[in-house]
Amino acid sequence: MTRRAWLIASAMFIAGCAKKKPKISVARPPARRAGTPPVPAPPVGSTERGMASWYGHPYHGRPAADGEIYDMETLVAAHRTLPFQTWVRVRNVRNDKTVDVRIIDRGPFVNGRVIDLSHAAAKEIDLIGPGVGEVELTILRDPQNPEPALFAVQIGAFGQKSNADRAQQNMMSAYGAAKSVLRAGEPPMWRVLAGRESSPEAAEMLAQRIRAEQHEPQAFVVRLDP
Repeated sequence: MTRRAWLIASAMFIAGCAKKKPKISVARPPARRAGTPPVPAPPVGSTERGMASWYGHPYHGRPAADGEIYDMETLVAAHRTLPFQTWVRVRNVRNDKTVDVRIIDRGPFVNGRVIDLSHAAAKEIDLIGPGVGEVELTILRDPQNPEPALFAVQIGAFGQKSNADRAQQNMMSAYGAAKSVLRAGEPPMWRVLAGRESSPEAAEMLAQRIRAEQHEPQAFVVRLDP
């Protein structure tokens, strides 16, 4: 092969190699998650049984959890997990009296209780005197457009923010997510919530872990509102 032929062949070989770029594997980005879908509320007609209490001052005249101003002389109530604007019939098991209430707030934040009634609602079923009584709740009507829902576990309520901050850090280290929520009052309280679960059932499983692992027997499931 002449020198000229050799140079031409070499140039063609180099040009051919230049076109064959190495294959680079690019990881596909994860699918973009849409907004958290609404969690179906318990169906109309479903029931829940437990202890009820009522609340008035100092919460009267202050914003409830849904932003509405709480008026203790209207027929409203607080529930830990039901969507806002759910209508519930509350029956006093002791005397069979009933009252229909609208859920606008979160609570009660005492283990073993299922609903916190306004003063007016508690009066309708003779709950003012005893303060606490066994009731049966029946869902009458769901909200038309329920908010997206996540659920957490309340592990405690603290009168000092430094104690709440410490508990929040402990829960975050152990379970990956935790937050402190101020509950205005006299005195104010900071609620510490652990986890961000997509269903009440998943949150209850987390609550069982926390009760066993953190020795928090009062841990219970609550709804995380936007």
